[in-house]
Amino acid sequence: MTSTEERLPVHQPRLKLAELAPEAYKAMIRLDAATRRGVEPVLLHLVKIRASQINHCAFCIDMHTKDALAAGETVERIVQLSAWEESKHFYTAKETAALELTEAITVLTDGFVPDEVYDRVAPQFDEVELAHLIAAITTINAWNRFAVSTRMVAGEYQPGDH
Repeated sequence: MTSTEERLPVHQPRLKLAELAPEAYKAMIRLDAATRRGVEPVLLHLVKIRASQINHCAFCIDMHTKDALAAGETVERIVQLSAWEESKHFYTAKETAALELTEAITVLTDGFVPDEVYDRVAPQFDEVELAHLIAAITTINAWNRFAVSTRMVAGEYQPGDH
């Protein structure tokens, strides 16, 4: 690892959304809490990390990776997330289904989640779980967009900060 003298300087955030739009921020916190209740914690960590990778959200990758590690997730499974399709043997069928759905919802290049993806994913969950999973994926994508657009700074987060 390089010393701090060799690193590039930390960028400054553009604005502090939580302070400037507190009601919207508080609503997101409530939404996040509501979706979290219906998704298995291990699965939720994987989904949050993967969506954040796709969205290039350094702040959220930092946060959710640290949370996952603190909750007992392995470094190996986290490292393999960016190539999960080639590393399916690290994950359960339910986890790979959630990751596939995460990618389909996060990258809406076709303007919708393809039926074949939904048809592969749906049998892995009951309807309540699936509804909460879709809400959780949508929520992390919204958080990613808040963090990326305001340039939240990665690296300072410690588990338990939120």
